[in-house]
Amino acid sequence: MKVVITLPAYNEEKTLGGVLDSIKKVMDGTAYTYQILVVDDGSKDRTAHIAKQHGAVVVSHPRNYGLAEAFRTEMEHCLRLGADIIVHTDADGQYRAQEIPGLIKKVEQGYDFVMGSRFMGHIESMPLLKRLGNKAFSKVLSHITKTKITDGQTGFRAFTREVAEKVSISSTHTYTQEQIIRVVRQKFKLLEVPAYFAKRGGDTTSRLMKNPFDYAIKAWITLFRVYRDYEPLKFFGFIGGLFFTVGVLIGLFVLWNILTTGIAGGIPRVILSALLILSGIQVWLFGFLADMHKK
Repeated sequence: MKVVITLPAYNEEKTLGGVLDSIKKVMDGTAYTYQILVVDDGSKDRTAHIAKQHGAVVVSHPRNYGLAEAFRTEMEHCLRLGADIIVHTDADGQYRAQEIPGLIKKVEQGYDFVMGSRFMGHIESMPLLKRLGNKAFSKVLSHITKTKITDGQTGFRAFTREVAEKVSISSTHTYTQEQIIRVVRQKFKLLEVPAYFAKRGGDTTSRLMKNPFDYAIKAWITLFRVYRDYEPLKFFGFIGGLFFTVGVLIGLFVLWNILTTGIAGGIPRVILSALLILSGIQVWLFGFLADMHKK
């Protein structure tokens, strides 16, 4: 059974060498046949060079495409390398290499998809806004999948070759939530285990969050996309209901004017009421059509 441990990396020259050495030390102490794959997502530093120096297979993007595209590249090359089990971790050293064999063992025990949950384990450092955002994502994922998820954003995962082959990622921002949703909906066996989350080493600047405002915007956009793609009836139902309700309230106000004064109180109000009601109905229809065609 072959294990491929894969890491996306973007300008991680300060931490990558140590991370790769710790993974090799841990894996050399096991009986597993393994390889390490680093996908250099358009780094401007010596990330690719350091990865090669430390014995990793390196695939480089010509520019920075982001997590989702890096993950798709990872899966493609993991399958080419003949992986039976794939372990995905980060290049910044926040997940412990010594916990990798534990994830692999859970896959060997029959689980298809194993996630290292930071909220079940120990978190050394995480900004409050990011912590709240992660918990919000997890609640949304739990609601959509009808499966309790404590850490839907974790990048520490192990899964079978079949998951990599059958679970496709269409997101343009991140793979984390989409992979979980598709794993559950395709009836793969999922498990969360505690994971230690260390303080970020090297350059402490996040590659994913320029500032709290940037993170909040991306988080809300992602949440809306998840609901739009996987719960279209609820997403479009809420928007359509808002339009319809406002339109009805305006229509009732116009009707009240007619009954009490004998005049509508302005043609624009009548037109606006009709437009809002029709728009609400149309948005509901969008929801039904999207629900029929959702993946």
